[in-house]
Amino acid sequence: MKEEATTALLPKLRFPEFRGEEGWQKVSLNSIADPVRERAVQRENKEVLSLSAEHGLVLQGDFFGKKVAGDNIERYLKIVRNDFVYNDRTTKASTYGTIKRLSKYGGGIVSPIYKCFRFRAQENPVFWEWYFESGIHDVALRGLVNEGARAGRFNISISQFLSTFAFRPEIAEQQKVADCLSSLDELIAAQAQKVEALKTHKNGLMQQLFPCEGEIVPARRFTEFKAAGDWMVLPLAALADRIMVGIASAATHAYRETGVPMLRNQNIKEGKIDDSNLLFIDPGYEAAHKGKRLRAGDVITVRTGYPGVSAVVPERYENAQCFTSLITRPKHKILDPAYLCAFINSDIGKRFILGAEAGGAQKNVNAGALEMLPVCLPGLGEQRRISACLSRLDALITAETQKLEAYKTHKKGLMQRLFPVPGVNEP
Repeated sequence: MKEEATTALLPKLRFPEFRGEEGWQKVSLNSIADPVRERAVQRENKEVLSLSAEHGLVLQGDFFGKKVAGDNIERYLKIVRNDFVYNDRTTKASTYGTIKRLSKYGGGIVSPIYKCFRFRAQENPVFWEWYFESGIHDVALRGLVNEGARAGRFNISISQFLSTFAFRPEIAEQQKVADCLSSLDELIAAQAQKVEALKTHKNGLMQQLFPCEGEIVPARRFTEFKAAGDWMVLPLAALADRIMVGIASAATHAYRETGVPMLRNQNIKEGKIDDSNLLFIDPGYEAAHKGKRLRAGDVITVRTGYPGVSAVVPERYENAQCFTSLITRPKHKILDPAYLCAFINSDIGKRFILGAEAGGAQKNVNAGALEMLPVCLPGLGEQRRISACLSRLDALITAETQKLEAYKTHKKGLMQRLFPVPGVNEP
């Protein structure tokens, strides 16, 4: 009842020039937006668009690799730039469906299962895009939930959708909010491109630092090793003291809040250990598997899901355990663990691992297959030089990725403060 009585809200954070102004006014969407009802005609050559919760409105043929069933578009809706499309199907990420603005293309057609609407000329569509992305409109959509939602879709009409309320600032404040968040989004996009560029650079560098298939030396060698001669190629079994599988028996009953760390496939990332969602097992259960304890410098490799992804065990996980992953204990006098890890993660290592997959639908790599991995092997000094170069690049990628995540976190927090929440930010 309190929510229904609310006619204006104040955001937690407001730009200085608007702090003395009244709160955002409660309005019905149908007072500022209209449904899009124009249908496509068969003879038109229009781009068919689909709504992706992650990527917004995208070309259906390019993104999903499919066409309109029967090439019949007569019931499809025609939309133009800045029109909004709502899919009332619920997802894990969106309890009340997905709302996106058409921003990448000048126009197109969409399936009639979508609800399409267009804000009137005086409104700022970019502001409303951020408004919906903030999630505060979920409060209004919650009232439209019906029995159809149990099947994953609300089954509401466009008229019902536009009957919901929203909280609207004046145009000048709409523009300010839109500009602020759009600028931050551009910064996030630029940072994401930087991270991808670094990853691409690393991938290209690895292709040069390791020999191509059928070659004995790489395309690029560090100056001090150019006269060091050809590399050897030896099976991993000849370069390791041991190759084995971690604990493979059921361990759920032995999980504890504290105890011995248990690394799983999800903790193994390319070149590093991800400590999030770390499990612990009972010391008594672990002792029964003491022969599988990890040592610092072991290389652990994913067997299932993303087979071949490898990381070196750091000192903090000395005597920890891993669950079903492959464990390689290199002979440290001839094989550097970081070099082996980088080699397995390289294109040549990935091709071998993927070719060695066994099993049914759930593919996996066994210890016997990994033993046969042909390792391109320079001297120990050159190995360490290569692994050190790649480790520095990995550290840079990690730092820039953390910066990207910090920007995203800042954006999320900023949106929570720039948009008022019914029941919380009432004047």
